[in-house]
Amino acid sequence: MHLNPYGEYAVLLAASLANDWPEDRAAIEQRTLDMGMTMTFPPASDDHERIRAVIDDWLAIVDEPDHDARAVLLNAQLAEAAAYPRLTNHDGEGWHLHYRDDVPSLPFVLRAIINLGTSLHLVTRGMSRLARCEASPCTNVVADVTRNGRQRFCSVRCANRAAVRRHRARGI
Repeated sequence: MHLNPYGEYAVLLAASLANDWPEDRAAIEQRTLDMGMTMTFPPASDDHERIRAVIDDWLAIVDEPDHDARAVLLNAQLAEAAAYPRLTNHDGEGWHLHYRDDVPSLPFVLRAIINLGTSLHLVTRGMSRLARCEASPCTNVVADVTRNGRQRFCSVRCANRAAVRRHRARGI
């Protein structure tokens, strides 16, 4: 798994899991593989619940509007799973860095990847570029990876729905 300079991969993976929670551990692992992660981990009976806790903890970061408080929450999550950087070369990925201990646990690795990626995303793109969709009643996470930093909706459908509401509100 490679983290791009903006943590895009990890933030989009977390948003995908938060917005469309998989039914079981196998579906979570498949999602991680579909989104570019190459490693697999031996399953544990409580992985599904533990990964749900990782996502719920991440959602607290998403939902925190105060940037200083958001940083405190994220730093606490980073401290739980992060370690000194280390070079690694596995699964044909080529040499890259891991910022976590080599713990063979999908929940542990996802906590490290998601929180490191989120921190990279927020410090390089901006602390406000992680939020909930602005098209009520949608509550999906929006990880803004656009160039201009103005993504407010999780999908074209939600953006169109909000535009129709604005149009109707003007009474035209």
